[in-house]
Amino acid sequence: MKNLFSLKDIKHTEHNIFKLFDNDWLLLTAGNKTNFNPMTISWGTMGILWNRPVVICFVRPQRYTLQLMQQNGIFTLSAFPPTMKKVLNLCGSVSGRDVNKVSEAGITPMDTPRGGIAFEEAVMYVECQKIYHDQIKKDSFTDSSLISTFYPASDFHHLFIGEITGWYEKSL
Repeated sequence: MKNLFSLKDIKHTEHNIFKLFDNDWLLLTAGNKTNFNPMTISWGTMGILWNRPVVICFVRPQRYTLQLMQQNGIFTLSAFPPTMKKVLNLCGSVSGRDVNKVSEAGITPMDTPRGGIAFEEAVMYVECQKIYHDQIKKDSFTDSSLISTFYPASDFHHLFIGEITGWYEKSL
């Protein structure tokens, strides 16, 4: 099978991180080839922490993806072309506990070099090694309006930091 993606230098990517998260959205996928789940995210960031390139993403406690993030060391973020926004809408609106999102969305999973899952239809994906996990704490907020706006049910996100081990873009 032809290799669909090429490893790129993350310092030279053309992708706008703010646009990827806020406008385009990303598919966070956790698990392994026998048990995985994709979940749409629009909150997160990328940068340098502890002298490593990292992704920081957030998962609410009620999401099925949370247990897979906690149980597995590798996760991926996949970006799709604008024509596939319906895939991201689906994967962000139904639970993997109840629905096989992959078959419903019509996307094709593929193994990544370190054992994660990405999708053939993506235009790029980032593979990450989980290096830190915590839950956002009510007492740590300095702007309490954020609690009433985003956490009226006190379902504070879990925060995951992953070291970027590979940035892959669709081969031409």
